[in-house]
Amino acid sequence: MGSNLTRRHFLGTAVATGATVRLRQDGVAMTNTAPTLVQSGYAPINGLRRYYEIHGEGGVPLLLLHGSMGSLEMFRLLLPALTTGRRVIAVDQQAHGRTADIDRPLRYEQLADDAAAFLRWLGVDRVDALGFSMGAGAALQLAIGHPELVRKLVVAGAGYSNDGAYPEVLAGLETTFSPETFAGTPFEADYRTIAPNPDDFPTLVLKVQDLTRSATFWSEEAIRAIAAPTMIVIGDADIITPEHAVELFRLRGGGVPGDFMPMPPAQLAILPGTTHMMLIERTAWLGSMIPAFLDAPMPEVN
Repeated sequence: MGSNLTRRHFLGTAVATGATVRLRQDGVAMTNTAPTLVQSGYAPINGLRRYYEIHGEGGVPLLLLHGSMGSLEMFRLLLPALTTGRRVIAVDQQAHGRTADIDRPLRYEQLADDAAAFLRWLGVDRVDALGFSMGAGAALQLAIGHPELVRKLVVAGAGYSNDGAYPEVLAGLETTFSPETFAGTPFEADYRTIAPNPDDFPTLVLKVQDLTRSATFWSEEAIRAIAAPTMIVIGDADIITPEHAVELFRLRGGGVPGDFMPMPPAQLAILPGTTHMMLIERTAWLGSMIPAFLDAPMPEVN
């Protein structure tokens, strides 16, 4: 990706790369295989002019929530696999990508409320939700705060509390996370390519930092109470520990001997040789595992 910064490890619920694809000057991703774009535009949601795209048709819609410092472009290479027999709805969240910022902080509760209001604006009653990094935090909150909207949940590259992050990650948030650090990186270059107000990039960096510092995250009780079957995906060299991912997996009902009792409503995937920044680029693995999880029958309620 052309910068050492893109390999640094920051808090999984706060930072993700927006440099997963190369962009033309008009902000359209350049990929070899792109699914048919069915609809795109801007939705007036909670004071935002929110950019969205809809790809594919059929099945339960899949909502994509990108990580911080990025945009829906982060999923561009994964879209062909996700849109097979399925409608995929991708959005640029507040202050990211083509969605301009407004005068309010970034908070997971607000990001989830924005997603819920957007789905209702579209007339969509229920979705599967796939979130990466910050987007995974928003997806978790969507499943907690608006359970009627979420059928299945995929949490990629994130935990449910700061306790799951490596100490180096939390230290980096305070010592190196600044507009100056990100100046000249692919994060900034991609933002300036597609954002409606390119000079707002320093504000975005500070808002992402504030989001992570201010987040209260979720209790074990709230995580256990999520109704949606959940897949947890991390890299084995991610910015949250494998132990935390296993803890989240168990809270979601995982961790049973499947040969002797019913399979749980949770799945866990730890991708080998994979950092946080690489996770969303593992399109061959994700493009196989995620559709299989989403297409599987809903587990029976005991």
